[in-house]
Amino acid sequence: MSAAAPRRAIVTGAGPRSIGRAVADALIADGWEVTVTRRDTLDLADRASVAAFATSYAGQADRLDLLVNSAGIHLDLGSRWKEPQLLDGHEVHWRTNYLGTVDLTTALLPLLLAGAGGTVVHVVSQLHDRGTTDQLLGRPVAYDSWASYGTSKLGLVHHAALLAERYGEQGLRALSVHPGAVSTNIAARGLETRPLLRRLRNLALPLERRTLMTPEESAAHLVRIATDPSAEPGYYRKSRRLDPAPAAADVEARAQLAARTEEWLATPQ
Repeated sequence: MSAAAPRRAIVTGAGPRSIGRAVADALIADGWEVTVTRRDTLDLADRASVAAFATSYAGQADRLDLLVNSAGIHLDLGSRWKEPQLLDGHEVHWRTNYLGTVDLTTALLPLLLAGAGGTVVHVVSQLHDRGTTDQLLGRPVAYDSWASYGTSKLGLVHHAALLAERYGEQGLRALSVHPGAVSTNIAARGLETRPLLRRLRNLALPLERRTLMTPEESAAHLVRIATDPSAEPGYYRKSRRLDPAPAAADVEARAQLAARTEEWLATPQ
């Protein structure tokens, strides 16, 4: 790669007032060539959409320096669901946040390995500590939408570690980053089925925005880690490298998850 070649990034989940949008803006301001996605340009829950996006991007670029997987959903914040909501036969958070993100990352992996060494950042959550290995591996569990969200993020912590283990010697860096407590629009969709709670949240928005980080403040931490070549692979809370939840250190579960995921990826669309 010549010195004049632009640094290229993809940032998913870059809707209004999102961490993804703030990350993209910060990278653009630093001279990066950034492709952003929203659900209307990339639907992580649709394998055909993922494949079409990856194919289109590969037709325009010979490499990818940074992939920030910020897109995701957190539904049913009011905990009304008593049974899992299924999408393609999978719980909706797992299908979108974990399987969709892994599908996209796998499709773009050749481009990430084509340059001097690409970086993958999975935007996760401290709530990965609510995830369980049983649910991660598809064992029967009592349903809880918050635990399901946490499990989808636990899966991404495992996946980042797996990428670092498999491709670190080829120059790939893989990180999972909890962006901190941030005031974004994700809760609005999570409260779609609870109009009263949604109205109460709207009333509380001024206080929320004074007490939580802005997307821009959170993005500053994420961009710092993502673009620092000396940042070691692992789990980060904002800019600090920490140990993840104990379930994320279960290497046997990680191997089983990898095998199950590879089987899913190999299944025809």
